[in-house]
Amino acid sequence: MELEKLPYSLSVCKAGRTADICLDDEFYFVGRTDEEISLVCRTENVPAGVKDREDGWRAFRIRGILDFSLIGILADLSRILAENRIGIFAVSTFNTDYILVREENYDRALEVLAEAGYTILP
Repeated sequence: MELEKLPYSLSVCKAGRTADICLDDEFYFVGRTDEEISLVCRTENVPAGVKDREDGWRAFRIRGILDFSLIGILADLSRILAENRIGIFAVSTFNTDYILVREENYDRALEVLAEAGYTILP
């Protein structure tokens, strides 16, 4: 399986309202529940009105479109990283999964995944 590195830093935020989020940005993910609005976006694009934010994340994605019948892909990635004491923040979309790790753990995360047989793409 191929993992593709994303070339930018990301932030995980608690947004105040959806109107503050620029839907034209190249990369963002919004999740809304009855308790909060979560936003993952490029650090330079964090809206001014966020209630809280965690900077310092990097990400990679599983390359290609994952069929919904596939089982255990995210579990395997998270298991490998957990065994190496690397925490994750996962985002799933219709097409694929994105794994965010702290910037200080990013290179090590990719290294252990490569050792486990994953192909790391630039």
